[in-house]
Amino acid sequence: MNDLDFTGRRVLVVGGSSGIGNGIAHGFRERGAKVAVWGTRPTAADYKDEEGSDLEGLDYVSVDASDEAAVRAAAEKTGELDVLVACQGTVIYRRGEFEMGGFRKVVDVNLNSLMACALAFHDALAASRGSLILVSSTAAFRTTFGNPAYNASKAGILGLTRALAQAWAGEGIRVNGIAPGLVDTKLTKVTTGRPDRLAGALRSIPAGRLGTPYDMAGAALFLASPLASYVVGQTLAVDGGQML
Repeated sequence: MNDLDFTGRRVLVVGGSSGIGNGIAHGFRERGAKVAVWGTRPTAADYKDEEGSDLEGLDYVSVDASDEAAVRAAAEKTGELDVLVACQGTVIYRRGEFEMGGFRKVVDVNLNSLMACALAFHDALAASRGSLILVSSTAAFRTTFGNPAYNASKAGILGLTRALAQAWAGEGIRVNGIAPGLVDTKLTKVTTGRPDRLAGALRSIPAGRLGTPYDMAGAALFLASPLASYVVGQTLAVDGGQML
């Protein structure tokens, strides 16, 4: 038996239209799962030229995850579900998170919407004795310069993962998290797109390279698999050793 065979399993990746979420979605798809992804643009075609976006073989649904009513409505149409990966996230640079409007927007997307998704799919995951994976960041464990909302929201996900894991384990729902390090996506171009910053970042990563969305997929596959059946409430740092 292959514990990483997800044939016939139903997986939803919120924020799976690009970046880390897209890599995770394809990781499950390549192992037989039927995978749907949520994104904010009207159609899959709107991601055609988007860097880090490949929607081939995925079922795309347009949902603004920061809109609680939209999340509930979409969840009602989804039906049965075995794995939910909440990977949505945003960041505002140029000190925009030091304004309450910017701070509130980032926290709504990065933290509040994860709770909304978890609640909306609770019953489906309980019925399947499924897995919920919340994606945070290594920013949950250390501060980040210039981004208080991003930092606070990612730390909040760490706490949310533990709280939901404790509350729902008795119902058969395993809740765990992934904390990516520096991954080469459009959100990290402020670092990866500048040679001086990139060189400094690479010096801080013992593995000697940036992470990829598929590195994060490996962690998600493990956490959703029978191999992790006794792993509850943990957040796995996937950072090439950077926090060392």
